[in-house]
Amino acid sequence: MRAEAAEYRGGLAAMSVNASLDEVLVQAEQHDAAATTAEERAGAQLAIAEACRRLGRVDRAERAWRASYRTARDAGDPAAMAWALWSGGTLARQRGRYTLAHRLLTRAATAAERGNDVVARGYSLAGLAETGRVQGDFAGTLRLHEKLLAEARAHGQPRHVVWALEGIAQIHRHHGDHDRALTLFTEACAIATDSDDQRGRAWALRGIADLTSLRGDVEGALELLAEAEQVCRDMRLEAALAYNHKMRGNVLYRAGRYAEAERVYADTIEEFTRIAEPRGESLARLGLVKSQARQGMSRDEVAETLTALRARFTRAGLHHAVEMVDAARRDLLG
Repeated sequence: MRAEAAEYRGGLAAMSVNASLDEVLVQAEQHDAAATTAEERAGAQLAIAEACRRLGRVDRAERAWRASYRTARDAGDPAAMAWALWSGGTLARQRGRYTLAHRLLTRAATAAERGNDVVARGYSLAGLAETGRVQGDFAGTLRLHEKLLAEARAHGQPRHVVWALEGIAQIHRHHGDHDRALTLFTEACAIATDSDDQRGRAWALRGIADLTSLRGDVEGALELLAEAEQVCRDMRLEAALAYNHKMRGNVLYRAGRYAEAERVYADTIEEFTRIAEPRGESLARLGLVKSQARQGMSRDEVAETLTALRARFTRAGLHHAVEMVDAARRDLLG
């Protein structure tokens, strides 16, 4: 079964999940200009929002999802309202606004149930699970991820199966069960490949590369990341590309190639800043200071930077990231 991009609705429903975001944006703008019904307009505005979000054009993405929601609300279309709210909640998470993300995604799930849209409900609950996971609520979100995986398998949604497998794999990786995580990432990669879901495949390759690096195969990990990077570039997946580069920094750091890691982390900070992704930017800054500490940065500078990062993660509610800073402090400063 081929993966589908359920967020491309109405006249855009035939677009491939692998369409470049530039192409999606052009097509969506054309459909928006030619729309004669509220359904067509809401769908076009949603696609504009999603393309802009993934391209890092967050201000326009914000305007577009809100326009889609207003159009759907005025038309009394709860399913279309759900999709717009899902887009807004996903954007809020990307921008580090986790409380808002929870609120919008909860509203999206409610609207989807009212509109009898099973897929929109699944996407909304998946968004809630993803938001909780990046904040470090691994126990609570593992159950939701597994529930959504079962639903995705039952409904024959390979793209969502891939997403859920990757989320569960990340949780097992954080718990230290690397074998289980690798098995899940490998299954996700196979399903994404078979269903022609290049975005899901790129994220799975990143996960496999991480675990390959942890097993000591540096060059193998870098080759996997290079393969994933090409997919990200072809589709203009700016956020996925930035996270790919951050993982490259992680691989180089683990290998003791600190100067190379420092350069990669510095470039990645600029990438995340450009697309207004504060979580990724802060994680890249953590990698940067660790690399610099290994190359002779003064203890006072290291301590000051780690303190600032810990405060930033604490304010954002990123509990696992706080633990990462504490671990770095113990490792670097004793």
